[in-house]
Amino acid sequence: MDTLPTQITFKVRINDGWNRDSNLQDMEGSTAPERKAALTVVAISGSLRRGSANTGLIRAAKEICEESIPGLHINHVDISDLPLLNTDLESDGGFPPAVEAFRAKVRAADCFLFASPEYNYSISGPLKNALDWGSRPSNCWGDRAAAILSASGGSGGSRMQYHIRQVGVFLDIHFINKPEVFIKAHQPPSKFDSNGNLIDPEIKEQLRETLLSLQAFSLRLESKPANSE
Repeated sequence: MDTLPTQITFKVRINDGWNRDSNLQDMEGSTAPERKAALTVVAISGSLRRGSANTGLIRAAKEICEESIPGLHINHVDISDLPLLNTDLESDGGFPPAVEAFRAKVRAADCFLFASPEYNYSISGPLKNALDWGSRPSNCWGDRAAAILSASGGSGGSRMQYHIRQVGVFLDIHFINKPEVFIKAHQPPSKFDSNGNLIDPEIKEQLRETLLSLQAFSLRLESKPANSE
């Protein structure tokens, strides 16, 4: 007796995000979705300060990808020109030009990298503002992997990381769990130079491991059937 081919539904990313299903059959001659040659990582620093160590982490991540992680490209997106969230600025379903440009870059990302200090036990104001603008309908963040880095005083930004994970639940951002990178930026020996550039080789290796984990998790998400549990 012939067996009917099983139908499997995959999510297929197109330019405006995860919004189209593709039906593939597990029969001879069928092909799986092609894997991208390179993943684009939209990287956002939660600090606007010149010489920011967190912005320095993003620069270091970009250098590491260029030198030793093929298939991973860092696109550092500046959030300093975003206005404070105010829905009165939206008109006819549109956004201010700076917000539109930011949302377009977020939509085009394959995954995300956040690097931020901890302010008052939580997420920095600029980063929270960027997350909120990206969440306005339709949500630009959903169904993609992300990693978190933090360089800060005290606990190294651990409470900020836990808070952004909480925000990410509603935004459907899928954070990697390990490695965790909490950098106590003000404890000796110096980990950054006066311009915020990362100079600590051990942290550079932690950063490399984080990027490899982000790459692997993002590729798994992109190939996962939409109806799998």
